[in-house]
Amino acid sequence: MKDNAISIRIIDPKDIFSIVPLLQQLGNNTVAEPVIKERLLEMVEQNYECLGIFDAEKLIGTCGLWFQTRHYAGKSVEMDHVIIDDAYRGHGVGKKLVEFVSDYAKKKSCNWVELNSYVHNFPSHKFFYNQGFVAKGYHFVKEV
Repeated sequence: MKDNAISIRIIDPKDIFSIVPLLQQLGNNTVAEPVIKERLLEMVEQNYECLGIFDAEKLIGTCGLWFQTRHYAGKSVEMDHVIIDDAYRGHGVGKKLVEFVSDYAKKKSCNWVELNSYVHNFPSHKFFYNQGFVAKGYHFVKEV
């Protein structure tokens, strides 16, 4: 991996299915591929953008971005499904991604970058703390 070969850019909504193999690496393969694709099509119609992380032209990572206005933060972006291929972890790619998202958020007049991390994913907690994130609360879910 050459550092100068790594690039980050917005994935065109017409190419959104290119991230499906990476989504399937999340370890939560309970959602069938047709459902994932249906949901992705719905997402690109909402306040959602998707970043691709590339080594030359090979997609090695992805990160969704949800833009919203929150009463406590004003305009913010939430990083979603941050995935970097295992072979590229520990090489500064994640740091590059956080820097890109932070700069992009500023350009879009966001005050905050937010994200969720599974409670058992201790390596990601350490990584995000090291990137300047702080834990502000818990994300609760209830299936209905």
